[in-house]
Order: sequence, then C-alpha cells, then structure tokens
Amino acid sequence: MKKEGEPFCCYDCLPCPEGKISSRKDMVDCVRCPEGQFPNDAKDGCLLKNITYLSYREPLGFGLTILALSLFLITVLMLLIFIRHQGTPIVKANNRNLTYALLISLLLSFLCALLFIGQPRKLTCLFRQSAFGIIFTFAVSCVLAKTIIVVLAFKATKPDSQMRKYMRKPLATSIVFLCSFVQIVICTIWLIITPPFPDFDMHSLAEEILLECNEGSIVMFYCVLSFMGFLALLSFTVAFFARNLPDTFNEAKFITFSMLMFCSVWLTFVPAYLSAKGKYILAVEIFSILVSSAALLICMFLPKSYIILVKPELNNRDQLIRIKN
Repeated sequence: MKKEGEPFCCYDCLPCPEGKISSRKDMVDCVRCPEGQFPNDAKDGCLLKNITYLSYREPLGFGLTILALSLFLITVLMLLIFIRHQGTPIVKANNRNLTYALLISLLLSFLCALLFIGQPRKLTCLFRQSAFGIIFTFAVSCVLAKTIIVVLAFKATKPDSQMRKYMRKPLATSIVFLCSFVQIVICTIWLIITPPFPDFDMHSLAEEILLECNEGSIVMFYCVLSFMGFLALLSFTVAFFARNLPDTFNEAKFITFSMLMFCSVWLTFVPAYLSAKGKYILAVEIFSILVSSAALLICMFLPKSYIILVKPELNNRDQLIRIKN
C-alpha cells in the first residue's frame, strides 16, 4: 500500500486477505489456494482440506441416532399396546386400521431419519428425500382421513343425513391412496429427470470439503415439501373447525394440536435450512423429521395410551359416547 505524501518507492506491507496466500514478501497481490486446499495461519502456504460428513461417530450424529431409535422403540411400544387392546372401544373409535397405518408410518419416519446420517452413497442419496416425502405424505394423509371421518361420523348421526352413504364406502383408504399416489408421482418425476447424487462441496466450509448429497433439483425438493405442507394445512383446518363437536369419540382436538405443532416445525424448517451450512443442514432436516413425527405420536396416541393403561375404567362405550352438556 502506497504511503500518502511519500515517493512512489515508499510503501507499507499488508497481510493477505481471507482465503488468499503469498509465498513471498513484497508481492503486488495475493493468490487463492487451489481447489481442495485452504490457507495456513501464516497465509504463506496451503493445506489440504479434510473430507467431512455427518457421521454416526461424532456427537451430533450419535445424538440424533439415539433420539431416532428411542422414538422408534416408543412407537413400537404404543403399536403393541393398541394391538393388545384392539377390541376396546377407544382403539376401535375412528377407524382402527387408520390408527395402525399411522403408527407404522411414524415407525418408518423415525427410521427414515437414519438415512441422512453416515457417508453419502449413491443409493442413499437417490432415495432418502423421496422416502422422507412419501412416508410423511402417507402419515399426513392418514391424519387427514381421520379428521374427515370425525366430521362425517358426527354428521351421520343426524336424522335423514346424507353422510351415511359415504361412511359405507372405503373413504379413508381412497384419501390415503390418492394423496400418497400424488407424492409418489412427484418423487418419480424427480428421480427420472434430476436424480440426487453424492457430491463434494468445496466452498461452503473454509477448512473442510463437505461430502453431501446433491439434490439434483431444489425445485423438486420444495415441490415435495409443498405438497406435504398443503395436506398438513388442510388437516389442521378441517380439525380446527371440528374441534368443538360434542362427542368424546372426537379426536379433532388432538389432531388440531398435533397438526399445529407439525406445521410450526416445518414452517421454521425452511429459514433454518436456508441459513445453515455444511452438516448442520442435514441436522436441521433430521431434527425437523424427528420432532414433527414425535408431535403426531405424543399428541394423538399418548392420551389414548394413558386411558388404556392407567384409566381402563374410562375405556368403555358408555364413557366414550356420552354427550357433553
């Protein structure tokens, strides 16, 4: 840097800026390190970057793995409780098959989170986002079907109601199949046109090379999220308007609260995902998967499990069909 008011031969030396080096003094400019390397502390040489990814061995990956497996085991326990007491009124209420389908989808969602941990490989990169989207869509469509059945069941109790004919048809199966089919089509198009693949990110981290899954098309990724979000908002809206139906068969209050938490998690996911870097991007998505699934599990099944195990005297038809004053 030239000194003000001094001859042209008088100058001061400045250190190289961030990300650049100079192997000699009195250079006009500094140079960047070759790709895959970073400057040392003295900024006079380059060091090789280490390859990194979200591993099971590091505390973050290990903690998320333990959390996912713990929630998986809790879900298995709840599923066994419901199967063991499948003949009781509280399990029969609001479509027993939908309850089992939702619990199984939650089991799969907790296991799905494990696909995001460990060294990215071609097969895991190809299917992990698609598996996540399809499993979550299946779970949310089960919730939507449950919500619609709650409303139709109440309407069908009114004299001369036209809703009874819908109750005889496999409405729940149709809703779950249709919603899941749409998501499967979106994921299939994604895998055919721009499939995800393992890739190296050289630039996000200063001293490390991030081994990650390149999603191929971020637009398709957000299409998967958007359709899932649409179903979640639809379930929340229907459950919200049905929350005050005067029947204790009604699960709408539990569904409303669970979907409120579910939507809140995924609304905060988008800005957190966009602002995170490196392996923390994956940690944000894994945490969102686990928390949103746990919200459905706790809000929808914990109250029923409590009645089954702790208050069995309430698990009878007279208690469940009493009308609130």
